[in-house]
Amino acid sequence: MSVARIAVMVSGGGTNLQALIDAQESGIIKDGKIALVISNNAGAYALTRADKAGIPAEVVLLKDCKDRAEFEKRIEDLLSEYDIDLIVLAGFMSILSAEFTGKHPNRIINVHPSLIPSFCGKGFYGLHVHEAALAYGVKVTGATVHFVNEIPDGGKIIMQKAVEVMEDDTPETLQRRVMEEAEWKILPRACQKIAREIVRGN
Repeated sequence: MSVARIAVMVSGGGTNLQALIDAQESGIIKDGKIALVISNNAGAYALTRADKAGIPAEVVLLKDCKDRAEFEKRIEDLLSEYDIDLIVLAGFMSILSAEFTGKHPNRIINVHPSLIPSFCGKGFYGLHVHEAALAYGVKVTGATVHFVNEIPDGGKIIMQKAVEVMEDDTPETLQRRVMEEAEWKILPRACQKIAREIVRGN
């Protein structure tokens, strides 16, 4: 295998997707290629980002499926159709079932906006994570890239990067700084690391 084919799963603006696209263009990701973007939100700006970058994009909506099993089956069909080797959850706001994650051991990674095991698990997503960090009074937070398994945010950690919390931070300013200083840096590096292992047959 010369390059690992990557699917990025998104739900919203796609800032982490953009970080991956930029990293691919700059050569940070050289053993992987973003071959597909999947969104569970037809209005996600991430789809526009994919289009601008010339990356095929597909939308799978839970409301169009009779149940979650059909929703995940449609995603599986796309992963097979596009011959995907690595799945990256980049702001994908839907918990995947144990059956789904079990089919892709060490082949699904996620970026979470805290230093796991702090502020993670069920209910900790988006601004909620940063609100909790500020409420607790931590002086350092950050981001984590980890493998995805049946436990939300429970898979093995691949990379982490710390970010200082400022005295005057709001959840919004902290969210932005964690993205800029941590998420957008470690997600592409983690992608390259796993893609290289896949290419080498590890």
